[in-house]
Amino acid sequence: MGSDRSRLIENEKFEALRALAAKLSKISDLDAMMEAVLSEARRFVKAEAGSIYILDGSLLLFAYSQNDVFARHDVDNICSPYKGRELSLVGNSLASYVARENVTLNIPEAYDIPFEAPYRFDLVFDRLTGYLTRSILTLPLNGARGEVIGVLQVINRLQDGGGTGIFDQDDEDLMQIFSSTAAMALERVRLIRRMLLRTVKMAELRDPQETSSHAQRVGALAGFLYEKWAVAQGLDPAETRKNVDHLRLAAMLHDIGKVGVSDVALIKPTRLDQAERLEMERHVLIGYKLFEPFPSDLDRMISEVILSHHERWDGQGYPGWVNPETGLPLPEHQDENGRALGKKGDEISIFGRVTALADVFDVLNSRRAYKEAFDEDLVHQILLQESGHHFDPELVDLLLDNMPQAESIRKRFPE
Repeated sequence: MGSDRSRLIENEKFEALRALAAKLSKISDLDAMMEAVLSEARRFVKAEAGSIYILDGSLLLFAYSQNDVFARHDVDNICSPYKGRELSLVGNSLASYVARENVTLNIPEAYDIPFEAPYRFDLVFDRLTGYLTRSILTLPLNGARGEVIGVLQVINRLQDGGGTGIFDQDDEDLMQIFSSTAAMALERVRLIRRMLLRTVKMAELRDPQETSSHAQRVGALAGFLYEKWAVAQGLDPAETRKNVDHLRLAAMLHDIGKVGVSDVALIKPTRLDQAERLEMERHVLIGYKLFEPFPSDLDRMISEVILSHHERWDGQGYPGWVNPETGLPLPEHQDENGRALGKKGDEISIFGRVTALADVFDVLNSRRAYKEAFDEDLVHQILLQESGHHFDPELVDLLLDNMPQAESIRKRFPE
């Protein structure tokens, strides 16, 4: 009887891991992947909190965290000083030791680690927040060749009757199998992001303002804004997660079409004349064509973002109602001079609308060759002035209502 129950439990674990692999295979964005991996890891072993560290050369970067004790926005604010925090592999933190030695650490009581142990528990977060860390299970994430690519940590095993306990041997064995699946998934999306950033760097060679850091900030901000908008609209959560995943990547490539624009228009230090402005506007059509004929949903999303992120809510943007293959106006959408009418309001893709706002918001807050970063009051003033003109007013309100989180996102990708 006992062996039958053991086999049933093992079969359930196998099916859960198989379902996990299928779920992770559909995710393309690194941030979305880390969120999914950590959520699933905590669910598998009933952990109250957790973190993911990513190995970057000889350093571990604190990349992602979750904690059920705090509301999510509070955790983001509390953890913002830690986001991007670098740990040396030769340090004595739990994560450093696990990455350096490529071993699993199962700590039943964080505050009872012997003094002579070659690792230490960092008390800072607990002291800052009043949180009580007890049990900690820390595992290496090993890539396809067995090398450590990061560290997965789950904290405080929740007991069925309430309270927290320790992670037992079954939890440890399950998480070791889990970590192998998670590492392969993380390695895949890191490769996707590296390829996208190389593509962005091609545009940076032509336009020094179009940096990879700017692209990553726009991608993360666009995904954040879209998710807030989708929740407010009551959209299907599964579809929302899929769109956020794709949008974070698509928005990174919003200006990739500048690789095909003349240098005369691209790097001119003074105001563009009419011909130069039209040349610059071609970048949305050039970028669109790079990703047709849409073999995947991600390609379709990228093309949609590129084509629509310079439209304006008031209809004064570009390229407007054109055939994107030819750039010519659609017959039923021309003015009296034969020029394409701009799309306006809800005619503009929501993905273009959020990318437009994320792009301008980041530029306003960033130093450029032609300006310093604007202060917070001026940024707010400009956003309010352009609400209902350049930008969707509902999205502006969402951004202003969530400014601390937006600023936290920007800080993750410094120049």
